[in-house]
Amino acid sequence: MTDAPAALPPMTLLIAAPRGFCAGVDRAIIIVEKAIEKYGAPVYVRHEIVHNKFVVDGLKAKGAIFVESLDQVPDGVPVVFSAHGVPKAVPAKAEERGLDYLDATCPLVSKVHRQAERQVDAGRHILFIGHKGHPEVIGTFGQVPDGTMTLIETVEDAEAFTPADPANLSFLTQTTLSVDDTAAIVATLLRRFPAIHAPKGEDICYATSNRQTAVKAIAGKCDAVYVIGAPNSSNSLRLVEVAEREGTPARLIQRAADIDFDWLKDVKTLGLTAGASAPEILVREVVDRIGERFAISEQQVETAQEHIAFKLPRGLETA
Repeated sequence: MTDAPAALPPMTLLIAAPRGFCAGVDRAIIIVEKAIEKYGAPVYVRHEIVHNKFVVDGLKAKGAIFVESLDQVPDGVPVVFSAHGVPKAVPAKAEERGLDYLDATCPLVSKVHRQAERQVDAGRHILFIGHKGHPEVIGTFGQVPDGTMTLIETVEDAEAFTPADPANLSFLTQTTLSVDDTAAIVATLLRRFPAIHAPKGEDICYATSNRQTAVKAIAGKCDAVYVIGAPNSSNSLRLVEVAEREGTPARLIQRAADIDFDWLKDVKTLGLTAGASAPEILVREVVDRIGERFAISEQQVETAQEHIAFKLPRGLETA
């Protein structure tokens, strides 16, 4: 007589909603796919279209070639600019070379670009709250003349900044920041410079805010949290920080192969979410993998519904 298989240990999965793709990421991926349909392969993309290896590899398989510089794009082929936005010099150079280009910049990032131009036109110096070296920060700095914007990364930076003209300041923010960290920096700027000009509406995008709120809603009820996303994805890294700030251990994983079952040894309730550039297929892959070792019961915890969709660039709607 054979022994009956041992019962799997139980685990509750609290799955955050909203999670995963946002409207800007959806739009960017569709732009690359439709460009390949319209022009044929290869279509060049300057920088990863979104920060997710699974998505990038999928587009490579369809005929996209990813490069970091316009100099790597041959003459006569179309090029797509990533969802993070690019400095003005990039489309100008593309036009100079006669390249067909499609701009997949998220419309919410483009809105920040236009605000930056308006603040400089109004004679204000901009304090830009963001992370040094992030493509979105590089793109936004590239919208305005050198010296008209200063990067503020921390509360300490906000305390240390000495303006030439305190009466003519404004601030803007990267769209994928921690809502709580940014609020602390903004509070410091408002205390030090009461006349500083604030952006109309919130720069941190709805998807970033919603995903952070959803993680806050589950983290306190969990023994640990997994965030599915790429190590270079700003909004995914912020989700890890949000969970940790709630006092819950959290880790970033790219996909199911990264699951550390030793880390889950004493976990009875696991929180799960995905950054804005991680597709739902990776969430299901992770759930299935955990289900091989645990008897899971899934609960979705929804804190908001998203119904936003962005238009495609002209000429691609019918591709």
